[in-house]
Amino acid sequence: MRKWTILLVACALLLTTACSKPNEKAASDKPIIKIGYLPITHAGPLYMDAYLQEDYTIEMVKFGSWPDLMDALNTGRIDGASALIELAMKAKEQGIDLKAVALGHTDGNVLISSHDIDTTADLQGKTYAIPHKFSSHNILLNEMLKKDGMTYEDVNVVEMAPAEMPAALSENRIAGYVVAEPFGAQAVVLNKGQVHYHSDEIWPDSYCCVLVMRNDFITKNPDVTQSFINHYALAGELANQKDDVVYESFGQFMKVDREVLDLSLEWISYDNLRIEQQDYDKLSGFMVEMGLSDQPPSYEEFVDNTFIEKAK
Repeated sequence: MRKWTILLVACALLLTTACSKPNEKAASDKPIIKIGYLPITHAGPLYMDAYLQEDYTIEMVKFGSWPDLMDALNTGRIDGASALIELAMKAKEQGIDLKAVALGHTDGNVLISSHDIDTTADLQGKTYAIPHKFSSHNILLNEMLKKDGMTYEDVNVVEMAPAEMPAALSENRIAGYVVAEPFGAQAVVLNKGQVHYHSDEIWPDSYCCVLVMRNDFITKNPDVTQSFINHYALAGELANQKDDVVYESFGQFMKVDREVLDLSLEWISYDNLRIEQQDYDKLSGFMVEMGLSDQPPSYEEFVDNTFIEKAK
């Protein structure tokens, strides 16, 4: 029955994406959920969910940087977001009442290096880019260096806008980078760089982008939140089909060549979007180890799986 549901919804989505765009003016009696995102592959379920809305309307709000997105979320200008989990945890630690309600994806991060880097030791003294210090990408870099007998101080780590990284690599301004997709795939497809490691080779079951909601919105709108997460879970299953419907839907929110998106989607998965305690606790330990957090919020304080567990 679930497979038939997915097939029927996929057909409806294909018709919808061909005939209209998301976020058309909502009926006056429908609540609006404002959701922030960056145009990356890791926010995939949101791109599908934007077409599944029934008793609510999603207003997708695009941001150009993680700080801008988190500022809007923390100040209540948006109700939720696909966000780096470390940034959301830090906001929670600082007193912002957020809840992580689902993963955005699993796997799907790659550590990219230039073609003249054969081993991790070749990165000694070189410049390596990350999108933000509060990111799983920063942790992946640290874990890669530890795995191969190096320290974080052995490389010059810089923060850089994701879209700039492939060009910086091709111009030899950096020797490598790790960032959300599709920017790793872009370097590989354009033959500007190579995959040094996949994330599951460094940190299996690592968390990266999660769906976070303001708790005041959840408290005031529990039924709408449940409906949203019901559709979000289905959207993850639809995104995991990686078919023409997915490309049509993703194309409404991010501009990327088909070949690049093909490779990016090959690396990523959108099923099993429940946040597990053992994986969350491991992440918290890494944050303390790297000095990114003194006291990360506990799993019980920050994670709310009740909606994803009820999703059908």
